[in-house]
Amino acid sequence: METLRDILDAAARGVFPSADGRTTVVAQASPRDAGVLAFTAHSVVFTDEDPDWVHETLRGLDCDPLAATMNPRFLAAFLERTGRRAETIDTMLVGPPLPGEPPLALREIEDAGHPRIVYARGRRDEVRAWTADGGVLVMGRGIGGRLEVSVEVDEGVRHRGLGRLLVTAARQLVAEPLWAQVAPGNARSMRAFQAAGYRPVGAEVLLLSATPRNAGCSDSRS
Repeated sequence: METLRDILDAAARGVFPSADGRTTVVAQASPRDAGVLAFTAHSVVFTDEDPDWVHETLRGLDCDPLAATMNPRFLAAFLERTGRRAETIDTMLVGPPLPGEPPLALREIEDAGHPRIVYARGRRDEVRAWTADGGVLVMGRGIGGRLEVSVEVDEGVRHRGLGRLLVTAARQLVAEPLWAQVAPGNARSMRAFQAAGYRPVGAEVLLLSATPRNAGCSDSRS
Protein backbone atom coordinates (compact mmCIF):
# COMPACT_ATOMS: atom_id res chain seq x y z
CA MET A 1 0.00 0.00 0.00
CA GLU A 2 1.32 3.45 -0.92
CA THR A 3 2.22 5.59 2.08
CA LEU A 4 2.51 9.33 2.56
CA ARG A 5 6.29 9.02 2.57
CA ASP A 6 6.18 7.08 -0.71
CA ILE A 7 4.25 9.92 -2.33
CA LEU A 8 6.61 12.57 -0.98
CA ASP A 9 9.76 10.68 -1.97
CA ALA A 10 8.40 10.25 -5.50
CA ALA A 11 7.50 13.95 -5.74
CA ALA A 12 11.03 14.88 -4.67
CA ARG A 13 12.26 12.88 -7.68
CA GLY A 14 9.80 14.66 -9.97
CA VAL A 15 7.33 11.75 -10.12
CA PHE A 16 3.86 12.99 -9.18
CA PRO A 17 0.46 11.37 -8.69
CA SER A 18 -1.53 10.97 -11.89
CA ALA A 19 -3.23 14.20 -12.97
CA ASP A 20 -6.60 12.44 -12.99
CA GLY A 21 -8.64 14.80 -10.82
CA ARG A 22 -8.86 12.27 -8.01
CA THR A 23 -8.09 12.44 -4.30
CA THR A 24 -5.97 9.80 -2.59
CA VAL A 25 -6.50 9.25 1.12
CA VAL A 26 -3.59 7.78 3.09
CA ALA A 27 -3.00 7.18 6.78
CA GLN A 28 -1.15 9.70 8.90
CA ALA A 29 2.50 8.90 9.34
CA SER A 30 2.39 10.45 12.81
CA PRO A 31 -0.40 11.24 15.29
CA ARG A 32 0.88 14.82 15.18
CA ASP A 33 0.33 15.50 11.47
CA ALA A 34 -2.82 15.45 9.33
CA GLY A 35 -3.56 17.56 6.31
CA VAL A 36 -3.80 17.96 2.56
CA LEU A 37 -1.25 17.99 -0.24
CA ALA A 38 -2.38 19.34 -3.61
CA PHE A 39 -0.43 18.42 -6.72
CA THR A 40 -1.41 19.13 -10.33
CA ALA A 41 -4.96 17.74 -10.73
CA HIS A 42 -4.50 15.30 -7.84
CA SER A 43 -4.77 15.73 -4.08
CA VAL A 44 -3.59 13.64 -1.16
CA VAL A 45 -5.41 13.79 2.18
CA PHE A 46 -3.43 12.28 5.02
CA THR A 47 -5.62 11.45 7.96
CA ASP A 48 -6.71 8.63 10.23
CA GLU A 49 -10.33 9.58 9.65
CA ASP A 50 -12.60 7.35 7.55
CA PRO A 51 -11.67 7.75 3.85
CA ASP A 52 -15.38 7.45 2.99
CA TRP A 53 -16.05 10.60 5.02
CA VAL A 54 -13.36 12.46 3.05
CA HIS A 55 -14.75 11.45 -0.35
CA GLU A 56 -18.37 12.05 0.65
CA THR A 57 -17.57 15.52 1.99
CA LEU A 58 -15.68 16.43 -1.17
CA ARG A 59 -18.58 15.27 -3.36
CA GLY A 60 -20.93 17.53 -1.43
CA LEU A 61 -19.06 20.71 -2.31
CA ASP A 62 -20.35 23.08 -4.97
CA CYS A 63 -16.98 23.92 -6.48
CA ASP A 64 -14.45 22.85 -9.08
CA PRO A 65 -13.54 19.25 -8.12
CA LEU A 66 -9.88 19.99 -8.85
CA ALA A 67 -9.92 22.61 -6.10
CA ALA A 68 -12.17 20.80 -3.64
CA THR A 69 -9.55 19.68 -1.12
CA MET A 70 -8.34 23.27 -0.69
CA ASN A 71 -11.84 24.73 -0.60
CA PRO A 72 -12.49 26.56 2.69
CA ARG A 73 -15.68 24.55 3.26
CA PHE A 74 -13.84 21.24 3.09
CA LEU A 75 -10.99 22.49 5.25
CA ALA A 76 -13.46 23.83 7.83
CA ALA A 77 -15.23 20.47 7.92
CA PHE A 78 -11.89 18.65 8.20
CA LEU A 79 -10.84 20.87 11.11
CA GLU A 80 -14.13 20.40 12.90
CA ARG A 81 -14.08 16.64 12.37
CA THR A 82 -10.55 16.26 13.73
CA GLY A 83 -10.60 18.98 16.38
CA ARG A 84 -7.43 20.43 14.91
CA ARG A 85 -6.35 23.89 13.80
CA ALA A 86 -4.60 25.25 10.71
CA GLU A 87 -2.71 28.43 9.96
CA THR A 88 -2.36 28.85 6.19
CA ILE A 89 -2.15 27.16 2.81
CA ASP A 90 1.54 26.95 1.93
CA THR A 91 3.45 26.44 -1.26
CA MET A 92 5.40 23.18 -1.03
CA LEU A 93 8.98 23.35 -2.31
CA VAL A 94 11.79 20.80 -2.48
CA GLY A 95 15.50 21.04 -3.20
CA PRO A 96 18.00 18.21 -3.75
CA PRO A 97 21.17 17.97 -1.65
CA LEU A 98 23.97 20.16 -2.89
CA PRO A 99 27.71 19.39 -2.84
CA GLY A 100 30.30 21.76 -1.49
CA GLU A 101 30.73 23.83 1.62
CA PRO A 102 28.08 26.25 2.91
CA PRO A 103 28.55 29.77 1.54
CA LEU A 104 28.62 31.33 5.02
CA ALA A 105 29.85 30.49 8.51
CA LEU A 106 27.35 28.50 10.57
CA ARG A 107 27.44 27.74 14.29
CA GLU A 108 25.26 24.91 15.53
CA ILE A 109 23.02 25.79 18.44
CA GLU A 110 23.63 23.31 21.27
CA ASP A 111 21.14 24.88 23.70
CA ALA A 112 18.02 22.67 23.68
CA GLY A 113 16.09 25.54 25.26
CA HIS A 114 16.77 27.99 22.41
CA PRO A 115 13.39 29.47 21.38
CA ARG A 116 13.72 28.36 17.75
CA ILE A 117 14.51 24.79 18.76
CA VAL A 118 11.73 24.67 21.33
CA TYR A 119 9.22 25.92 18.78
CA ALA A 120 10.42 23.63 15.99
CA ARG A 121 10.01 20.58 18.21
CA GLY A 122 6.30 21.29 18.25
CA ARG A 123 6.20 20.54 14.52
CA ARG A 124 9.23 18.39 13.78
CA ASP A 125 11.45 15.64 15.14
CA GLU A 126 15.26 15.38 15.17
CA VAL A 127 15.53 19.17 15.18
CA ARG A 128 18.89 20.87 14.63
CA ALA A 129 19.58 24.58 14.30
CA TRP A 130 22.45 26.84 13.30
CA THR A 131 23.09 30.55 13.61
CA ALA A 132 24.83 32.86 11.18
CA ASP A 133 25.40 36.57 11.54
CA GLY A 134 21.87 37.92 11.33
CA GLY A 135 19.98 34.66 10.82
CA VAL A 136 18.92 31.24 12.07
CA LEU A 137 18.61 28.01 10.09
CA VAL A 138 16.46 25.16 11.45
CA MET A 139 15.98 21.64 10.10
CA GLY A 140 13.98 18.66 11.32
CA ARG A 141 11.70 15.84 10.24
CA GLY A 142 8.13 16.89 9.64
CA ILE A 143 5.29 15.60 7.47
CA GLY A 144 5.74 11.92 6.66
CA GLY A 145 9.25 12.00 8.13
CA ARG A 146 10.53 14.25 5.34
CA LEU A 147 13.41 16.61 6.13
CA GLU A 148 12.18 20.22 6.36
CA VAL A 149 13.94 23.58 6.61
CA SER A 150 12.95 27.00 7.89
CA VAL A 151 14.95 30.19 8.30
CA GLU A 152 14.66 33.45 10.15
CA VAL A 153 16.50 36.63 9.14
CA ASP A 154 16.90 39.60 11.46
CA GLU A 155 15.04 42.71 10.36
CA GLY A 156 18.18 44.81 10.24
CA VAL A 157 19.94 42.63 7.65
CA ARG A 158 17.10 41.82 5.29
CA HIS A 159 17.26 42.53 1.54
CA ARG A 160 20.95 41.52 1.46
CA GLY A 161 20.60 37.93 0.26
CA LEU A 162 21.11 36.28 3.65
CA GLY A 163 17.93 34.21 3.35
CA ARG A 164 19.08 32.78 0.03
CA LEU A 165 22.50 31.96 1.49
CA LEU A 166 20.93 30.19 4.48
CA VAL A 167 18.61 27.99 2.44
CA THR A 168 21.48 27.23 0.04
CA ALA A 169 23.64 26.22 3.00
CA ALA A 170 20.85 23.93 4.18
CA ARG A 171 21.10 21.92 0.95
CA GLN A 172 24.83 21.50 1.58
CA LEU A 173 24.26 20.09 5.06
CA VAL A 174 22.05 17.18 3.97
CA ALA A 175 22.22 13.98 1.94
CA GLU A 176 18.54 13.80 0.95
CA PRO A 177 15.87 16.10 -0.52
CA LEU A 178 15.02 19.08 1.65
CA TRP A 179 11.49 20.41 1.89
CA ALA A 180 10.14 23.87 2.67
CA GLN A 181 6.73 25.41 3.16
CA VAL A 182 6.26 29.06 2.21
CA ALA A 183 3.06 31.11 2.41
CA PRO A 184 2.23 32.23 -1.16
CA GLY A 185 2.02 35.85 -0.07
CA ASN A 186 5.57 35.75 1.30
CA ALA A 187 7.10 36.71 -2.03
CA ARG A 188 10.45 37.54 -0.45
CA SER A 189 10.90 34.02 0.91
CA MET A 190 9.56 32.46 -2.27
CA ARG A 191 12.18 34.28 -4.32
CA ALA A 192 14.93 33.29 -1.88
CA PHE A 193 14.09 29.60 -2.02
CA GLN A 194 13.72 29.52 -5.78
CA ALA A 195 17.01 31.41 -6.23
CA ALA A 196 18.61 28.74 -4.03
CA GLY A 197 17.39 25.93 -6.31
CA TYR A 198 14.19 24.82 -4.58
CA ARG A 199 11.30 24.13 -6.93
CA PRO A 200 7.57 24.40 -6.15
CA VAL A 201 5.78 21.05 -6.43
CA GLY A 202 2.35 21.78 -4.98
CA ALA A 203 0.43 23.25 -2.08
CA GLU A 204 -0.23 21.96 1.41
CA VAL A 205 -2.31 22.53 4.51
CA LEU A 206 -1.02 21.13 7.79
CA LEU A 207 -3.63 20.39 10.46
CA LEU A 208 -2.07 20.91 13.87
CA SER A 209 -3.14 19.67 17.26
CA ALA A 210 -5.71 21.98 18.83
CA THR A 211 -3.29 22.69 21.67
CA PRO A 212 0.22 23.29 20.27
CA ARG A 213 3.08 21.77 22.20
CA ASN A 214 4.82 25.14 22.31
CA ALA A 215 2.24 27.86 22.31
CA GLY A 216 3.26 31.48 22.26
CA CYS A 217 5.97 31.29 19.61
CA SER A 218 5.73 32.29 15.98
CA ASP A 219 7.30 30.72 12.92
CA SER A 220 8.37 32.49 9.75
CA ARG A 221 7.28 29.39 7.77
CA SER A 222 10.06 30.12 5.32
